[in-house]
Amino acid sequence: MNRMFKIISIILMMPAINGCASLGKGFAEAVMEKQESVDTRICEIWGKPFQGLSPFLDAKQGKMKVLMVHGVGDHLPGYSTQFVEKLANELDLPVMSAKYKNISLTSRHDSSKNLGNLRISRLLSKDRSRELLFYELTWSAITAKQKEVLAYDNSGEYSFRRAEMNDLMKKFSNDTGPDPIIYLGESREDILVSFGQSFCWMTKSNWSDLPDHVKEACSFNDETSAKNIRVDQYAFISHSLGSRIIIDGMQRIASLMDQRNKAFSDALMQKQIPMYMMSNQLPMLQLGRKLPDVSEQQAAYCQPEGEKYNQRMLTKTPIIAFSDPNDLLSYAIPHGYVEKYLDSRLCIDVTNIYINVATIFDAFGLGKMANPINAHVGYDTDDRVVALIAKGIGNDKTSQIVKDRCRWVETID
Repeated sequence: MNRMFKIISIILMMPAINGCASLGKGFAEAVMEKQESVDTRICEIWGKPFQGLSPFLDAKQGKMKVLMVHGVGDHLPGYSTQFVEKLANELDLPVMSAKYKNISLTSRHDSSKNLGNLRISRLLSKDRSRELLFYELTWSAITAKQKEVLAYDNSGEYSFRRAEMNDLMKKFSNDTGPDPIIYLGESREDILVSFGQSFCWMTKSNWSDLPDHVKEACSFNDETSAKNIRVDQYAFISHSLGSRIIIDGMQRIASLMDQRNKAFSDALMQKQIPMYMMSNQLPMLQLGRKLPDVSEQQAAYCQPEGEKYNQRMLTKTPIIAFSDPNDLLSYAIPHGYVEKYLDSRLCIDVTNIYINVATIFDAFGLGKMANPINAHVGYDTDDRVVALIAKGIGNDKTSQIVKDRCRWVETID
C-alpha cells in the first residue's frame, strides 16, 4: 500500500514539477529528460495490411470523407484541429478551405432537439487533384444539460474545501465520468441519431452542396446519397466513448435498413468503411449490454457463398484499434469478441495496435511508469498514430516513421 501511495503521489506531483520549470531544473526533471532522450515507446501492430486514407484521395475515384467522433467530456467545435493539421501534413494536403461549414444537427422526427454540431473542413493538395472532406461531430451538447446536476460540486462553496490537485481531479471527474453513465440511459438514442445524421450528411452532399449555419435534418432516402456512396470513400475516427458510438450507430443503421430505399442499401453493401479507434473501449462498454440483434453469423453474412450474403450492410468493416497499455480506460479487442458481441452484418475485421503514446520513465526506483492521463489523451497528437491512419501498414506508401518505429505481426485467416 505504501508503494502504491508513493506512485500515486508522483503522478499528482508531475504538474507541479512542470509548473516550477521557471525556478530551474531540479533533479527529478533532469532525470526525466535524460530518459526521454531515447524514445523506446512500443508500437506493435497485430493484423492484416491496411491502406489508410492516402490511396482514396484521388478525385477521379470520388471524394474521401472522414468523420471524427469525440469521447467523454464537454467539447467545443474545433477540438480536432491539431489532429487535422497533423493529418493534412502527413497526407501532403497543404491547402485548406478559408472557412468551415457548420450544421446544427437535429432529428427528422423532432426538429426542436439540439443533437450537436457537425463541422466540415476541406483539405486539398497543392495542385487541387487530391481532396479530403473532414467532418467533426461534437455531440456533448446532448449530455451537457444532464451533467448540470453536478455543477454545484464545482462551485466555490464546495471546491475550496479540497486540496488544489484534488479539486482539479474532481472537476475532471465531474466532466468526464457521467458521460458513459448517461449514454446507457435515455440520451443514448439521441447520440446515435446525432451520429446517424452526421453520416447522412457525409453521404448526401459534397462541399459545394453542403449547407452552412443551418439547423436541418438529413434523410438517407435521398437519391444523391446512393449516387455518392457508389463513388465516395468513407472512414470513421473515434476516441474513447466515441468507439462505442460509431459501432452502435452503424448497428442502428443496420437495424433500419429495411426502411431505406433499395438503391441506398445496394450501394452501401459494396463499401468498406474502416474505423480507426483511439483509446478503444468496446470491451468495457459492452458490460451489462444486450447482444446485438444479429451475432455469431459472420460466415453467413460476410462470405460470398454465405446464405445471407445479400443481406449484409457492408462488404467489410476494418477496425484498427489503438490502445496504450498504460491507458487505464483502453482495451485491445480479444479473439472471439467480434463474433459474439458485434453485429454480423458489418463484417468486421480487427487490427490491434499496442502503442505507447505516453512517455515511460523510471519513478525513482519504484519501477517504470507512465502518466495514465497522457496515455488516454495522447493518441491524436502522436506522429505514429497519425501516420498509420494516413498511410496504413504493409503497402508501398507506409510512412517511414512506422517502418522505423513499429513492429508488425501480419495475421492470416
